[in-house]
Order: sequence, then structure tokens, then C-alpha cells
Amino acid sequence: MRWTIVYFDADVQTTIDALPAGLRARFLHLIQRMQTFGPHLGRPHTRPLGNGLFELRMKSKEGIARVFFGILSGERIMLLHAFVKKSEKTPARELQTARKRLKEAIRNENA
Repeated sequence: MRWTIVYFDADVQTTIDALPAGLRARFLHLIQRMQTFGPHLGRPHTRPLGNGLFELRMKSKEGIARVFFGILSGERIMLLHAFVKKSEKTPARELQTARKRLKEAIRNENA
């Protein structure tokens, strides 16, 4: 069975579509692998952040980007938040946004 990729909202999709060409190409390649093999691609492609939150890690000559995602029932991967990194450390605000969205997605799934 193939995994299904869903976006939290249209803003997440718009942010991903606006990534520089190299990062977007890397994103598309990794998403295709996730659809086939599931979300656990291992390092350096994915990394667990705890409590069901994961990050998709992309790097190209244009920079570094991250897409946070969670795993929902029915073999669905929800893309929660995306951003281009400007510093070595992931900003707490970006992580907080992803965690909040994951809680909301799980709450809506169980409702």
C-alpha cells in the first residue's frame, strides 16, 4: 500500500511550492520515496523530533529547508509546516508551530 501525503493547509503547500528550485526538487524526490517506503527514511533524510513529530531534511546549493510532518492513521503523512533555515539551530517558533498543528490534526482525526 502506498502512503498518502496530505497538507495541513494551503499555506503549507504554498510555502513548499515557493522553495528555491534545488530544494523543491529534493523535496519532491524525498516525498516520492516516502509515498513508496513510508515516512521512516532515516538520517540524513528524516529525523524524529518526539511525540509523533518528524522533520524532512533538505539541502541544496540554495540552502537548507525543513518540512515538519506527522503520521496519521490509514498510512497518511501530514505535512505540517515548512521553512528555509537561516541559522544552524531550528528556531523554537517554527518547532512550536509544527507541534501545535500536529495536536490539532490529531484532535480533528479523532473527532
